[in-house]
Amino acid sequence: MEFLDLPPSTAARGTVRLPGSKSISNRVLLLAALAKGTTIVRALLDSDDTRVMLDALRALGVGVARVSDSDDYEITGGGGAFPVKQAELFLGNAGTAFRSLTAACALSGGEYVLKGVARMHERPIGDLVDALRKLGARIDYLGEEGFPPLKIHPAEIAGDTTEVRGNVSSQFLTGLLMALPLRQRNTTIEVVGELISKPYIGITLAMLRRFGVDIARNGWQGFGVPAAARYRSPGEIWVEGDASSASYFLAAGAIGGGPVRVQGVGRDSVQGDVRFADALAKMGAQIDMGPNWIEASAPRSGRLMAIDIDCNAIPDAAMTLAVAALFADGVTTLRNIASWRVKETDRIAAMATELRKVGATVEEGADFIRITPPQSLIPNAVIDTYDDHRMAMCLSLVALGGVPVRINDPACVNKTFPTYFKIFSTIAQ
Repeated sequence: MEFLDLPPSTAARGTVRLPGSKSISNRVLLLAALAKGTTIVRALLDSDDTRVMLDALRALGVGVARVSDSDDYEITGGGGAFPVKQAELFLGNAGTAFRSLTAACALSGGEYVLKGVARMHERPIGDLVDALRKLGARIDYLGEEGFPPLKIHPAEIAGDTTEVRGNVSSQFLTGLLMALPLRQRNTTIEVVGELISKPYIGITLAMLRRFGVDIARNGWQGFGVPAAARYRSPGEIWVEGDASSASYFLAAGAIGGGPVRVQGVGRDSVQGDVRFADALAKMGAQIDMGPNWIEASAPRSGRLMAIDIDCNAIPDAAMTLAVAALFADGVTTLRNIASWRVKETDRIAAMATELRKVGATVEEGADFIRITPPQSLIPNAVIDTYDDHRMAMCLSLVALGGVPVRINDPACVNKTFPTYFKIFSTIAQ
């Protein structure tokens, strides 16, 4: 489908069962592949990004079997480096797969080529490659320096300390942390500058512990991987619901009256994006939360309030705040979002462009966006999505302002949430 026309809505209410977390799904798949033993992965996200990872692991010799027609998978790990020592991997635009597999392949003793779609080849990876080279990895750029595609050769023995910049993408540090147990040497990672998206590193560390590896941490500036670290299967692991995906429905409840409840993620989540609910509460939304659910309703006053907020900890969910700002009294400023510019698209520029189409006044900077809502939304806006799943899902919320909106290329949501628009239609009224 080239476009999807969303009818005008003025209310939102209902209950949504969330799909599995993309961040957790792809971390668990890789760790299960590197672990000794067989792992049953329950409630795995079914999306383009996880299919890319599953296909790559099969090509690398990992045992992958779907459990009947469920979203459960049986992963038989090799207890270390990948069994197949020569492979070419196509990883689409899946950053979580590309960055982590770059690190794991670099330390697996083989010859590998890693490629993606055109946009993936525009997303920087030089910081990760430099960090791996300091540990003996041999990696060549097949195109522009600092960007995919990559050719990987067997690593050589080198130093045991490396460094990585923390302000470009937390996925670089995640890739290093997950791959370094393959070295079987005491290895130290030093983070240069501020580490962005710390909660995503928290997810990584939590998943490593589930697979038997404890990382020594010096604040957020230093990490130590012991030589004795070995991955062991936990036998069975459940994937939480996706907290980033929860943001769209929680915002819908706050905008459209609610209540809207999301199930599968809550107070006990390891995902930092559950803090999106706190940001909504600062805007005046009524928030209730249990161990495995969150519920949002509109403010008692009926209107959200603008906020000025540092979004370093919730970069993906912060996009939803940009659209919620259309329904808030005052000027909303989202700060510390420089990482938006190196995602599936330049999300700061894209968000500014699309919000202006519906009447907002938008100022954008290197690491911030400032949104002044219009007196009334412009109807029949045609929203471009830039092959970016989160642009499509965020901007669908415009319809809750009582205006029809057209979403171009709605299938881009297949990256993380193939059934998004079907589920959105059940709560928008």
